[in-house]
Amino acid sequence: MKVLASASDTYCLIDQLRTQGKRIALVPTMGALHQGHLSLVQTAKEQTDVAVATIFVNPTQFGPNEDFQKYPRTLQSDIEQLESCGCDLVFTPTNQQMYPLGHSTFIEPPSVAKDWEGKIRPGHFRGVATIVMKLFQIIPAHVGYFGRKDYQQVAVIRAMARDLNLPILIQACETIRETDGLAMSSRNRYLSPSQRARALGLSKALKMGQTLIDQGCTSGQTIEDAMRIELTKAPVDSIDYAAVVHPDTLEPVESIDGPVVGIIAARIGNTRLIDNATFIRG
Repeated sequence: MKVLASASDTYCLIDQLRTQGKRIALVPTMGALHQGHLSLVQTAKEQTDVAVATIFVNPTQFGPNEDFQKYPRTLQSDIEQLESCGCDLVFTPTNQQMYPLGHSTFIEPPSVAKDWEGKIRPGHFRGVATIVMKLFQIIPAHVGYFGRKDYQQVAVIRAMARDLNLPILIQACETIRETDGLAMSSRNRYLSPSQRARALGLSKALKMGQTLIDQGCTSGQTIEDAMRIELTKAPVDSIDYAAVVHPDTLEPVESIDGPVVGIIAARIGNTRLIDNATFIRG
């Protein structure tokens, strides 16, 4: 496995591999890897010829009161895990590589970014769209692999790729969960044992949503109310949102007549967690 920090060296290597007819996969990460990240690399290895992971804690997607400084940085462990699961190349740029002095160009995110995370974290998706576009330029992959846990992020990246005619397929992979249902997240390590137990309220609330649909409920509001009750029981410390939305536009759904997505963001202590699930009528 190669580890490169230079954008130009990385681009040249990928260009050579593409010339050889290799199909390239890209898995962007911010490090602090867990099995959810590694599953993306493993899927990429199964479906393409060359799996490339990136590790970069992107400052432009963090707000002024968010956890950029304390975000876990475990580079050596991350590299060892990537090598063990068969990753072919890891790109580990510095801030200066990605945002050189005088950098002033940003991507305006698509309309699907405006609500939910976009409203609660102003500027977040501007930073996400910009860094992902940069990585697409440095690593011109055929397929980009992203975790479904960040559902709105995947929707934003997919819309950006479509709107800007980017020659890359955006592949969303299922959320990887702990055995008790907690969605794997780099931020789970911030939780104390008692907080982690309360964090199960997110997955329980989503299960409640599917249960109501299985029972014939077609009201988005009724399901939202039930999810909030389940979160309050956990209890979470605050709820940013618990909503039933259209799978593509992420607009709220009042009457359910097809697949919808339940999305949740809540805080446990100082840790903010998100989760989602597709609800399907039987």
